[in-house]
Amino acid sequence: MDDALRKGTRVAGTDRSELAAQLKRRYDSGESIRMLAAATGRSYGFVHRLLSEAGAELRGRGGATRKA
Repeated sequence: MDDALRKGTRVAGTDRSELAAQLKRRYDSGESIRMLAAATGRSYGFVHRLLSEAGAELRGRGGATRKA
């Protein structure tokens, strides 16, 4: 990963747009937000926000659901 994108650094401008597009491609191909966060060294919230900015259609949480 590029030094400019390390955890704790501000990601802005073209770096942010490129990272958002890359994460969106990976998310759309099936990776989870948690997997992307671990791979990039960023928080879940940061990855979630970037995906939203990139226009990704976020998936539901899945798993067991409660019946009323």
